[in-house]
Amino acid sequence: MRSFLEAKQQEMLEMLEEMVNMDSGSYDKQGVDRVGTLLAKSYDELGFRIEVYKQTELGDHLLIKHRNAKQPKIIIIAHMDTVFPKGTVEERPFSIKGDQAFGPGVIDMKGSHITLFYAIRALLQSKSKACENIMLLFNSDEEIGSPTSREMIEKEAIDKDFALIMEPARRDGSLVTARRGKGNYTLTVKGKAAHSGIEPEKGRSAIEELAHKVIQLHELTDHEKGISVNVGLIEGGSAANTVSDNAIAHVDVRISELAQVEELEEELEKICSSTEVPGTEIELEGEMNRPPMEKNEQTVSLLELIESVGKEIGVDISDTSTGGGSDASFTAALGIPTIDGLGPVGGFPHSEKEYLEIPSLVDRALLLAKTIEVLSDRP
Repeated sequence: MRSFLEAKQQEMLEMLEEMVNMDSGSYDKQGVDRVGTLLAKSYDELGFRIEVYKQTELGDHLLIKHRNAKQPKIIIIAHMDTVFPKGTVEERPFSIKGDQAFGPGVIDMKGSHITLFYAIRALLQSKSKACENIMLLFNSDEEIGSPTSREMIEKEAIDKDFALIMEPARRDGSLVTARRGKGNYTLTVKGKAAHSGIEPEKGRSAIEELAHKVIQLHELTDHEKGISVNVGLIEGGSAANTVSDNAIAHVDVRISELAQVEELEEELEKICSSTEVPGTEIELEGEMNRPPMEKNEQTVSLLELIESVGKEIGVDISDTSTGGGSDASFTAALGIPTIDGLGPVGGFPHSEKEYLEIPSLVDRALLLAKTIEVLSDRP
């Protein structure tokens, strides 16, 4: 399989260039669907069956299985959307400098689609039946929290024995065995407007009330326990000479353990149950939209298996935890052994410096192919 993949590296780069040069921001339905059409056509040519789950506003989701698949026990999840707005490709299209490839979404996660597709081609070329034991789920909205695909992911994953998530490997090549859970909340404060020079005493400042709440929310952060509460965006007021009658705070919450959710939500409710500025009102909205991916015995067992595969093919495997979210959280929360970060090696995702290490395309495609093969042989 290594010889096959090495011979296909130029093809891999050509397919990567085509995909990267398609704008596919989460809210760009047309762009995401172009990526989906390319992938559907590619897998159809390999003899896979494609089911398209149509979406109205966001991109369509794809469910892909080998034509001979009956009850596949491995689910592989990869997203098709990026964080970049329409027009980014025109500004900085795909490029190569030395052993690195650049472009919007090149590592997060269009490179992962390339390694997955060629891992499957390598399995087919070697006459392996492991391809009949996998289900591929490509969603269109991971970068915005998977609002339309979460239910689909959980439904399709519930009876699987293993979940392989195709987020990119870390810059040092590490796989991901733990992720922090994530929640988004909006705090809206209503006050009473008044002219700050003529009759300020008649006003009730929503901004003043919000300032108290921001401090109280940040005090919930406990880095030792892996809890962070961050008010990252605030809005409010209409003019400097007017006591503000409205203010809004957008709050990002991260946790490391599922058991932390209930206590933290109680604290949020407690903070917002009363006001410091008389006459103001508070409304709290939001939820924890990604559970944490906790490293447990199942994770460790699957990691050890992948480490043994890596040793066999000459790829050193390490693992790490990260604060960012991914669809791995959904499968892990269902109790399914899950490993994330199985894509190629690269860095600086979501930025203009985003890059992919070209030699890792072959290594990570081979690692994935061999892992699928070994998992398929497990009773």
